[in-house]
Amino acid sequence: MQPDETPGGISDSVIAGDVHHHHYQQIPSQSDGTVPPYVPTQQLIIGQPQAAQPTVGMGMPVMAIPTTSATTALVLSILSLFCGGICLAIPGLIIANQALAITDQYPGHPDAGSAKAAKIISWIVVGLTVLAILFYVAMGIALVSTDGEF
Repeated sequence: MQPDETPGGISDSVIAGDVHHHHYQQIPSQSDGTVPPYVPTQQLIIGQPQAAQPTVGMGMPVMAIPTTSATTALVLSILSLFCGGICLAIPGLIIANQALAITDQYPGHPDAGSAKAAKIISWIVVGLTVLAILFYVAMGIALVSTDGEF
């Protein structure tokens, strides 16, 4: 009986349970009758390489540090110095205070410095804006009290 080959290379006799027929691949011999040396096939790795995950201590999971909007507060505060004035300083101050509330709970939080800087810059802009308003009010009062004469 001649076994029929299936597309997977397994003969019908093996599938049917006829295990006494074995089909081994013949090793090609060289012209002088010797067998060529064994050359292992190269291992094919599929997928992306995975970096080893660091473990801290006894393999205990590390608590993640929560994210804040300290960078947004800093950007708003810096922009308020140049073009937004108090309209950007107040939202920057509010966001900086929210970020500081989070960073105060986690000592060594990486956003703590940005949040503090945003708060300081925002207060400076608010102070300068109040001084500018007081200056213009004083100038207006001085102009009205002199009846417009210089």
